[in-house]
Amino acid sequence: MSKGMFFGGRGRAALLLPIIWVLCFTSKSNILPVAEAIWLTIPSSGTKCVSEEIQNNVVVLVDYYVIDEKNPDHIPTISARVTSPFGNNLHHNENATHGQFAFTTSESGKYLACFWKDGRHQQDSELTLGLDWKIGIAAKDWDSVAKKEKIEGVELVLRRLQGIVESIHGNLIYLKDREADMREVSERTNARVAWFSIMSLGVCIVVSIVQLWYLKRYFLKKKLI
Repeated sequence: MSKGMFFGGRGRAALLLPIIWVLCFTSKSNILPVAEAIWLTIPSSGTKCVSEEIQNNVVVLVDYYVIDEKNPDHIPTISARVTSPFGNNLHHNENATHGQFAFTTSESGKYLACFWKDGRHQQDSELTLGLDWKIGIAAKDWDSVAKKEKIEGVELVLRRLQGIVESIHGNLIYLKDREADMREVSERTNARVAWFSIMSLGVCIVVSIVQLWYLKRYFLKKKLI
């Protein structure tokens, strides 16, 4: 192995090491958008819902499918509805054993996905629903990106890492803005509580003075003092 190749490998490793460290640091938090596989148990009657806190302008891709190992030939159907934080209907599907929905968030907040069994199957036992939830960079089709931009190998890996780092940076900014908003609301609430306390104390003092004045006047009028 030549000296140039050795230092080139070390340089590439040194470049990737901080990125790998950041990914390891954020893998246990909700800063890094990843794909989540969720198993839901839908009761025979009622609704099962899941929610996710998502910021603005984020791509969401979800696949869902009903699993019935006891009776795979006659899988019961379900209905699904997805709503935005302001209650807008993003997806609605009925009489389905599987489905998919995708959207780009237009507002920040909790997005709610609810599932329930159709009316003709409500007397049956509860069933299992598989949910493949992908957010942000995890929902991106990297095969299409590689074909479109004609990249592969290490370059494609670096491109994915770049997308992940940009997504982490955007989430950190979002969390910072939310923290600032919550701090502002907290400070404003504390100021209002302080003013309310001062006003309450002032009202109590005024009422006490009026009571003393009234009692003194009453006792003078009755010639008790």
